[in-house]
Amino acid sequence: MSVNKEVKRVTTHTLQKMKAAGEKISMLTAYDYSFARIIDGAGVEVILVGDSASNVMAGHETTLPITLDQMIYHASSVIRGIERCFVVVDLPFGSYQSNSEIALASAVRIMKETGAHAVKMEGGEEVIDSIKKIVSAGIPVMGHLGLIPQSIYKFGTYEVRAKEEKEADKLRRDALLLQEAGCFAVVLEKIPAELAAEVSANLAIPSIGIGAGNGCDGQVLVMHDMLGINTEFKPRFLRRYLNIHEQATRAVQQYIKDVKSGDFPNLQEQY
Repeated sequence: MSVNKEVKRVTTHTLQKMKAAGEKISMLTAYDYSFARIIDGAGVEVILVGDSASNVMAGHETTLPITLDQMIYHASSVIRGIERCFVVVDLPFGSYQSNSEIALASAVRIMKETGAHAVKMEGGEEVIDSIKKIVSAGIPVMGHLGLIPQSIYKFGTYEVRAKEEKEADKLRRDALLLQEAGCFAVVLEKIPAELAAEVSANLAIPSIGIGAGNGCDGQVLVMHDMLGINTEFKPRFLRRYLNIHEQATRAVQQYIKDVKSGDFPNLQEQY
């Protein structure tokens, strides 16, 4: 997509300035060209090409099955649809956990093959070496703490994290470690709002919340959830801005009716 010279691209510097000014950051997921165009044109600052594509695009129960190649495909599609958004791509499960060399190789592939602007990794102290290695190669990294879906089988539940003081203390420490390692921002997922506000206030880098209250520096939702494309997922933190599932169903049913009655195509719709 050709870049309009009048369009000012969002960068890590933009996001840092927004935090300093107290201006909230908006972030949504996207996985394809068409929705990326809509979200970018609407004015969102950050698009996350999430490994949630495993759920909403491929129908898997968890985020674990999606591969690095599949993430690269989705990210490439999104990049072709944007002019101004800052695009962050999830490093999928298995592409960074084993060692920092593999983590760097995965991040390099994403940056080279998609044109994206940053990668995101789940975890704290456990992945610090990988974060440092990736950042030292010049690749921006967004951290992710709290509920980390790639570890769902370890946790055994999608319940709120860090309610107990021991886990909350680890999250506080991990947030500072991520900042020290060079992360430009951190996602805080499904943790108590009071804890998220405290962590956000103690960080110099922006925090992006999902199910973490309004004390974060920004918010992120999965596009399919907030647009009502999915109707089964109904957590407390989700605000549904449309019901596309219902509207699309009605439109398809009307199409079927019009085809069967011979009303479509009419005289004006044929050559």
